[in-house]
Amino acid sequence: MKTPTQRHNEPQAHLNHVVAGSGTIVSEAGRLRLLNAATTTRTYSNAQIDDYQGLPRRRFRWRPPLTLTVQARFSEGQPPGTAGFGLWNEPFSRQLNRLPAPPQAVWFFYASPPSDMRLALDTPGRGWKAAVIDANRLSFWLLAPFAPLGILVMRLPPLYRILWPIAQRAIGVAEASLAVDKTDWRSYQIEWGVHSTNFSVDGETVLAEAPSPRGPLGLVMWMDNQYMTVTTQGRFRSGLLASRDTRWLELGNVVIETSTGFVQLVGG
Repeated sequence: MKTPTQRHNEPQAHLNHVVAGSGTIVSEAGRLRLLNAATTTRTYSNAQIDDYQGLPRRRFRWRPPLTLTVQARFSEGQPPGTAGFGLWNEPFSRQLNRLPAPPQAVWFFYASPPSDMRLALDTPGRGWKAAVIDANRLSFWLLAPFAPLGILVMRLPPLYRILWPIAQRAIGVAEASLAVDKTDWRSYQIEWGVHSTNFSVDGETVLAEAPSPRGPLGLVMWMDNQYMTVTTQGRFRSGLLASRDTRWLELGNVVIETSTGFVQLVGG
């Protein structure tokens, strides 16, 4: 997205700090650090920042076109659990004003072993990746009645490779693994357009012309200790991971720019 020559600030978004278990959020020198201290498999730990707590999905703030830029680094290359930042619709919520919904997300997403969420044909189901999913589309609803049969068919590798690309397009999935050292400071950018979405790291494109959910979506940045297995062959499993050490995701400048202006969410 091109930067306007004249622009005004968007109204400042209210950022919610959400923590659970050993999760904490530390603000220092214009940066935010999302920390998970040592924990066990019996305790869910999460450190999260978002802008949608208490809102129904129709009031989530963001729609395309916009550009989200995040400067970030991790404490280690493979922290246990999941982490990331971007925009999504929180499809499964405990809030009473939100029913379950087909998932929509445009984000940088990390999952450690033993997670396995292989949604794109040739992209691993774990690791650090740029990813899009947009299941709230007509093609998804048309295929949904055939899901039980599809799960059985996908267990046959030759048919999986033939048929899964059709399902992948129906649920609006595009993913790309990131071969970067995420313990170094990086500039991550999502250009969420009306018709397509592009991702870049340090100015280099890593995923181009991905599907674009219509929104509205909410901003989320988090680090937790959970894992999940969701495969096209019908395997579903989730749980918590233990850690003896503190791990963190540190955020520098976080900026959202729209056609009318920009808002600096972190940094200054």
